[in-house]
This record gives sequence, structure tokens and C-alpha cells, in this order.
Amino acid sequence: MLSSKLKADIRALWDRFWSGGIANPLTAIEQITYLVFLKQLEDLDNQRAREAQEAGRVHQSIFDNPPKDPNAPPTDKPTDKKTKEVDRATFRWSYIKELPSEERLNHVRSDVFDWLKTSPGVQDRMRDAVFVIPSPNLLEGAIKTIDKLFVPARNQDTLGDVYEMLLSEIAEAGKNGQFRTPRHIIRLMCDLVDPRIGDRICDPACGTAGFLVNAYQHILKSNTSPDILQFEADGTPLFAVGDQLTAAQHEQLRHNHFYGFDFDRTMVRLGWMNMIQHGMIEPQVNYADALGSRFNNELLVNGGAIGDFDVILANPPFKGSIDINDIGESLKELDTTKTELLFVELILQLLRVGGRAAVIVPEGLLFGSTNAHRTLRKKLVEENQLNAVISLPGGVFQPYASVKTSILFFVRGGQTEKVWFYEVGVDGLSLNAKRTDQFERNDLWDLTLKARLRFTTTYPQPVPAFIDGDTWRAWQSYNDEERSVHYLKPQLAVQEEMDGEGEMVALSVRAGFQTEEMNTAKDWVGGQENLQENDYNLSAGRYKPFSLETVKHDPPALIIKELQKLESQLQSGLTDLLEMVGDVA
Repeated sequence: MLSSKLKADIRALWDRFWSGGIANPLTAIEQITYLVFLKQLEDLDNQRAREAQEAGRVHQSIFDNPPKDPNAPPTDKPTDKKTKEVDRATFRWSYIKELPSEERLNHVRSDVFDWLKTSPGVQDRMRDAVFVIPSPNLLEGAIKTIDKLFVPARNQDTLGDVYEMLLSEIAEAGKNGQFRTPRHIIRLMCDLVDPRIGDRICDPACGTAGFLVNAYQHILKSNTSPDILQFEADGTPLFAVGDQLTAAQHEQLRHNHFYGFDFDRTMVRLGWMNMIQHGMIEPQVNYADALGSRFNNELLVNGGAIGDFDVILANPPFKGSIDINDIGESLKELDTTKTELLFVELILQLLRVGGRAAVIVPEGLLFGSTNAHRTLRKKLVEENQLNAVISLPGGVFQPYASVKTSILFFVRGGQTEKVWFYEVGVDGLSLNAKRTDQFERNDLWDLTLKARLRFTTTYPQPVPAFIDGDTWRAWQSYNDEERSVHYLKPQLAVQEEMDGEGEMVALSVRAGFQTEEMNTAKDWVGGQENLQENDYNLSAGRYKPFSLETVKHDPPALIIKELQKLESQLQSGLTDLLEMVGDVA
């Protein structure tokens, strides 16, 4: 969570981009990403130099110029810009930010950017990239803000924070589907599917790779000692260092765990760089139309990717349709062109048997009456384990859209005996366009705890990281009906903790929860027979138990006495009024 000061810095930077002629927020984000990537390259290079020194190895820096061939013949040709070899040490962030403004812009625009576009491992991602920051002052402001924002020790999805905040400045950004899933909703979905070390994790519509980054952070959080781990008021984990993982496991985690696909090349580049920023080695974020025939043929049929993934997290685009001729062969059986249906079918195909998925879908998927809607819902229930349908409030995606959505949490294979429904009323933020902080009004803590208790066998370590042992044991003592009428309410406090910029942040303490009783349950279940009778309708409200609240009334004798008292007072008042006006008879 960004501090108010850093938010102000981002707004100021955005204003500078806007006034400097860069009016498209995606273009601004892309330019910022290039600079962040430069900074991260030096941070990572320094880190690997330290690791090599500790291991007694020789470190080959990416900022070292390649050795000259001693056998190369001398040349008398004059050196021009294209053949001149620039000292790569001048590509370091620490060097760039100390240059005079005008010289810095020319150096980054030409020498540094040319090097980035031709560097091994980077050139495929950067081939069509263009550096368009027009002025020395704008570049200087961007560098200063990035130095404040991107602190390596945080290990947070700061690039995603910047992305979300910049897009919030222009509500129209959501019209093309370019809006980001709120961080706390992503964390909730990670808590549901519980990514683990060794899992192959995928997002087939990854955007800036927010789901993949948070899956990585979830694994670190799950392997961090409780006495180290803390949480901000919105649930953001702090100090999730993964101290319980070995060095070999950390290295394994940075390789070949995370796979993302997107059909927007700009998003692919942003997502890939976001993963690099978090220390991933050659992250597998690639350009692909996941619903298209080419992806289907290359990855699902020839590449053997079908059935490969242990975890899929996604918020796929659900506005519009795809050309029927472009649909992948294995998806055509569903007989629809609606992307929201095709993505759920694709995810089922990409999961291995026993693989887990959490997917955001529009509410219409849950009750749509077309054959494709019914076929997909029937498949989810009868051929897979549909564990839960989480109904989200309509304002979750404000200010981009007010569309009503739900989260499907399912496991590939098996059969559904009953579906757990949870109706989220509040998520810690206001549900209007401003989305202001309301951290104490947050159902997600309660939801996560109840999900972990209900699906205990799904999780090797079912206890949520934010819950202390006493609270967990107390809730374990409740049966399902008792849990439904109890509520885990966060108790928040502001501690004397500073973020990287010296700003105070509110931290929720694991002991800071209060269990309250509720008159109306937020969760309930629907059995398979009920689902079949209702045409596999998955709307949470369809299965919500109907109950009348018990209203307590006073005993009849007491009510009559109260009426007599009122009647007496009325008669007395009328008598007094009559005396005041006199007897007119």
C-alpha cells in the first residue's frame, strides 16, 4: 500500500507526463517501466555480485563490456555513432541519475535504450519499444520519483500500484478492459488456491502479471515465521521474506514457476518487467491470444501444456466476443463466442487433475440461460469440484466499472457434492468511485478464515498467516452452523512503524480480531440436488436460506397498561384545554 506522500508524488509525476504531451496512461506506465527496469537491472546485478563473492565465484556483470578479440585486424575507418563502443558502466542507474539533465536525456534515449533493445534475453521483449519521454525535466522528475518508490527490500508489487493509480486518473481506461484487479481481491484469491513451492502457476490473461507477482508473494508469506510477518490495515503482508525456505528453494522459486499470456504486447512487456523486478529469472510471460487457434495448437496440442498447471489465477476479459473462426479447436465444443465462457473452459483444460483455480467471472455467467452457459455450469458441478462461489459487491472495480462479479474457486476433476456461497458486503474500501479507506469494514478476513476451516483438507497448512493459534482453535470448536452466525472483525491499530519514506502506516495485528455474533449469515451451502433442480444456477442468492428475524414483543398486559396510561394523559390534556377555552354550551 502506497503512502499518501508517494501517492502525491505519483500524481505530480502523472501531471508532468500529461503536460509534457504523454496523455495516454498506458504510454506513461510503459515509459516509467523502462526506467524501473534500468534501476532493477543494477539492483539485481549488485545482488548477484554479492552472492558470487560469498560463494567464491567470479561474477560476470551485465555492465561489463565484452572482451575485445586480440586477433581482430586493426581498422583505420573513422568511428561513428553506430560503431562506437560505449562503456556499459555508464548504463548503470547510479551513473545515469547523476548526469546533467540534457546529457542524461540524450544518453538514455540513444546509448542506453539501444543497448536495452539488443541485450541478450531482453531484445525479444524490447524490439518494438520506443522511448518517448520528450524533455530533460520530465526525465529528471521520473527518476527522482522512481528512486523513492522502488525500494528492493519491500518486495511488493509497486509497479502494479503505480499502474492502478495512474489508470484511476482516467476512468475511460476501463472501457478497453485495461483495468487492474484490486490487490486485496488478488490476495484473497491466492489465499483460496494457496500456491505452494513446486507448483506451476498460470494466468492466461495476465496483463501486468499482478496475479503472478502476488502468487509469488503468497508463497513467501506462507513460509515466513509468524514473529517476522506483519500486515498493513488493508491486509498487505510486510516482511514476507520466506525465511523458512532454503537457498535452493528460493532459487527454484525464481525459475519456471510462473507462466503468463496476454494478447497485448504492451501488457506482456509490462508484466515481464514486473516479474523481473521481483527477482524472477527469465519469467515466462509471453504474447499469445489464449483463446485463439494458434495458441490452442501450439501449446495445448503440440506443446503438451494441457493438464500441466497446478494453479490458475485469472480475471479474464469478459466484454465482447471472439470471431468464431479464431477459436481454438478444443474450445469449439462449447459452441459460443463469449469470452467469459471460453476462458473458464480453457482454464479447466489447462489445469492438471487436482489443480486449483480461482477465477473472476461476470454475474451473468452464473445464471445465463443459453446452452453454452448451462453446459459450462453443469460441467463445473458434475465433472469437477466447484468448492465456492464468492459474490463480490458491485463497486469492487470502481472507478472503471460497476459490473457485478463473483469468484469461482474450483478443483479440476471429481464431482461437486455441495457449493459454499459467501456474500461479500464490504471489502475494506468504499464502494463508490473514490474507493476511500474503510479498513474496519472488511469481510475478506472473515471469508478467508471460514474458507480455510471449511476446506481444511485442501491446504497443507490451513491456518491463515494472519490468525493466531488461540483464535484458530476457538473457531475450530464451532460447527458449520455456528461459524455462519459468527463474524471475524478486524481490530486495527496504528503502530510506530515507518515505511520506506518515513510515513506512518496502519498495521493490523494478528491478535487484533474480535469474534461477533450476527443475526444474518453471510455464507451458506447449496447441494448438488438443489443445483440440478435450479438448472445449475450458481447465483448465491438462489440458495440463501430464508429466515424471519425473531421480533420480541412486550407481554399483552403490559401493552394494555401502556395504552391506558396514554389514554389517561390524552383525557387529562383535553380537560385542561376545555377549561382554557371556556364552556360555550
